Amino acid sequence: MGLKVNEIFYSLQGESSLAGRPCIFVRLSGCNLRCAYCDTKYAYEAGEEMDVDRVLDNIRRFNCGLVEITGGEPLLQPETPALVRKLIEQNYTVMLETNGSLDIGTVDPRCIKVVDVKCPSSGEQDQNLFANLEKLCKHDELKFVVETKEDYQYAKEQLLRNDIALPPGHIHFSPVFGKLSPQTLSAWILEDNLNVRMTLQMHKLIWPNKEKGV
Repeated sequence: MGLKVNEIFYSLQGESSLAGRPCIFVRLSGCNLRCAYCDTKYAYEAGEEMDVDRVLDNIRRFNCGLVEITGGEPLLQPETPALVRKLIEQNYTVMLETNGSLDIGTVDPRCIKVVDVKCPSSGEQDQNLFANLEKLCKHDELKFVVETKEDYQYAKEQLLRNDIALPPGHIHFSPVFGKLSPQTLSAWILEDNLNVRMTLQMHKLIWPNKEKGV
């Protein structure tokens, strides 16, 4: 069994504590959610079947030690944990971005997992698998994408309700690009003295008219 790959590209990591670092991205096809603000709808279906070794060969073309597995939703594909493990065994630093609806316990604990918690405006908040919060490692990251004040309040409540064992710099509040101004979200965070990281999608600021490969 192989992987269905939408694209493999080299760019800058755009929205984590590693933002700004050169990174190889492996975007896998398919997603089980349909978030209202999704910016990677092109990865819902389109892709090419590759075995893990071929994916590794494509990654080796770039002189970079940081790899992010993203989607779509990468955990839909059974071979994703094997890809993560092989990359780690070859001394890559590996990140996996997941929508938070599937069990992250299948992923090598050495991987940096960036886990979304879906807020109300996404339309998918009922799909949050909150058991994942208990499986986070110290190096993992949590992301709340915020479009409205309701989203912000929801995200804040989840932080208060759940015992999240992550450093503050690994908890991200990110405004929906073009829908909520960074100034507004910043004001809410400062007003509440909330110890989180306000994160912008750096790649969209650098390449505002480019949809794929960023």
